[in-house]
Amino acid sequence: MRFEAEWMRGGTSKCWVFEAGHLQEGGASLDVLLPRLYGSPDSRQIDGVGGATSTTSKAVILHRPAGEGVDIEFTFAQVGIEEATVDWGSNCGNCSAVVGLYAIEKGWVIPDGDVTRVVTRNTNTGQIIVQRVATPSGELPDVPSAHMPGVPFAGHLVGLGFQDPAGKTTGALLPSGAPSDTISAGGTPWTVSMVDAGAPVVMVRAAELGLDPARYETWQSGIEQQLDVLEQIRRQAAVRMGLVSTIAGAARAIPKLAVVGPPADRDPDCDVNVMMLSMGKPHPALAITGSIALTLAARTPGTVLHAMTGGPLGATLRLRTPAGVIETWTEDHDGSLLVGVDRTARTIATTIIHLPEVSRSAAAAALAGATF
Repeated sequence: MRFEAEWMRGGTSKCWVFEAGHLQEGGASLDVLLPRLYGSPDSRQIDGVGGATSTTSKAVILHRPAGEGVDIEFTFAQVGIEEATVDWGSNCGNCSAVVGLYAIEKGWVIPDGDVTRVVTRNTNTGQIIVQRVATPSGELPDVPSAHMPGVPFAGHLVGLGFQDPAGKTTGALLPSGAPSDTISAGGTPWTVSMVDAGAPVVMVRAAELGLDPARYETWQSGIEQQLDVLEQIRRQAAVRMGLVSTIAGAARAIPKLAVVGPPADRDPDCDVNVMMLSMGKPHPALAITGSIALTLAARTPGTVLHAMTGGPLGATLRLRTPAGVIETWTEDHDGSLLVGVDRTARTIATTIIHLPEVSRSAAAAALAGATF
């Protein structure tokens, strides 16, 4: 079988981008097809197109809806590496940045002015994301020049504005009903905040993990020594947030977990230090959907982030991450609140992926039943 695909970088992630119709030609369930395309299960993904890391084993599947004021719909898939699984439970903000760019490059959306707005809907969450793609003089530049933390080379500037993002997965900004809660794990009580905006996120105070805000560079090693207890916290939060009924049933990708702490000595360059976990490991930058949750948490009295930042800090929130400082923004748009962040994106390759025939034994969950 042969599958048309684009290899694209969005923010600090890489993903393979497929049009839904092209994947349907394979005839197999996406839960079977995608792991085989990516070479899973295998920690190297040596016989597939996966990148063998959580930030490079991702897929975006595109669909053009009829009307409804949406230009393009997309479904995000986090493809397992050591396991032949696909997690459909959340969106990826970084990979979202490729959608508007793809639509313009393929002629689905015609550039309009110096900034072209592309209205997208993520089907995993139902979230509307208004994408602001830089098109100076009404076209994409041949040589993109926008830079962002965590990426050494330039790309096209894409602003992602999540429209009224609260509660898209669980139905409430504060799924437990409280801005902060106590979770017991490893024989210790932990003060956490559980927020659903962009993606469900549980936030843990760095101080309770013994991490020094003045030595952010030491956080990763300190967190890696406590991954087991953090996973216990995350799984209990999944139940508290109503995502699953049992701790054992918690998905790998959601809820996300963020360790947060105040900046060292009132660092003028950031408002909060953050290290997020992705698929059980420290994220090399920041999950963008998670940054949306952090932004609304800082604006919500009683959360651990509100206490650290002192509440709303104006239109922006500066988050220190392992890749550098990322700034989120808020904007009123046609009566709705947009909470967003600027990313860069570019197309790396246009290709045909070759694949031996996939077993159709799991075709009961065929593509016709997939959510596009």
